[in-house]
Amino acid sequence: MSEVRITFVDCRGTEKVIEDAPVGDTMMQIATANGVDGILGECGGGCACGTCHIYIDPEWQHVVGAPDDVEDMTLDMVFETRKPNSRLCCQITVSEKMDGLRVVVAPESL
Repeated sequence: MSEVRITFVDCRGTEKVIEDAPVGDTMMQIATANGVDGILGECGGGCACGTCHIYIDPEWQHVVGAPDDVEDMTLDMVFETRKPNSRLCCQITVSEKMDGLRVVVAPESL
């Protein structure tokens, strides 16, 4: 399998299902290529801005994993909207195990 299905839910509750998300791309690349509202990726994936903040559906957190120290520090900039399941989608590389993943786009906080 070289593509998986990922669902992004924007802050208005509108779902955007990406049926052909390429394995190996970051979730930010997939979101911006498919026009997902609320994913800006202003730093281009450098883990420096927090404009690709998402919430991982709780049933998927063990698959996606936790943020590393750099991502954790960047997430501190979005403290008003940060939750235990917060991640920056520029730091999540899509794998085959993520087929069916569902995430919610965080409201803009910067």
